[in-house]
Amino acid sequence: MIARLFPHPGLSGLLVLVWLLLQNNLSAGTIIFALIVGFVVPLFTSTYWQDKPRIRFGWRMIDYLGVVIWDILIANFQVAWLILFRRNRDLRSSWLVVPLEVRQPEAITSLAGTISLTPGTVSADVSADGRSLLVHALDVADREAEVARIKSRYEARLIRIFQ
Repeated sequence: MIARLFPHPGLSGLLVLVWLLLQNNLSAGTIIFALIVGFVVPLFTSTYWQDKPRIRFGWRMIDYLGVVIWDILIANFQVAWLILFRRNRDLRSSWLVVPLEVRQPEAITSLAGTISLTPGTVSADVSADGRSLLVHALDVADREAEVARIKSRYEARLIRIFQ
């Protein structure tokens, strides 16, 4: 019965959190409306989620979020340094093709979003077969090392979360 009322509890919680952050107001009305949105949206869209992904919450998710937040923080300083102290002609921007081991569309989307959230890199395209990701990087000394870093820091953790 609970599974029918809350078909996607993670999505419900995320919707409540995002609504509250967007409103930037913790009044009773805002909280009640956020709870209603968190209840109604997953309930009405559950028929479109036939093959919902299996996501492992817990330490694996905390580890992944910690790595992502740390990398975003460090990349902000690196990009600021590049902008302030390196000439444009000295930048080594590059297109990287990252071969993917992960197959779930939600995991690929999470990886692409993570890469785009990290300053200095942006996901540009996913191959039609979903086996590679095209990434643009602002400054890359070694392409293979950068691809290996993306795979080890993000993709390996996402595989453990989405398996």
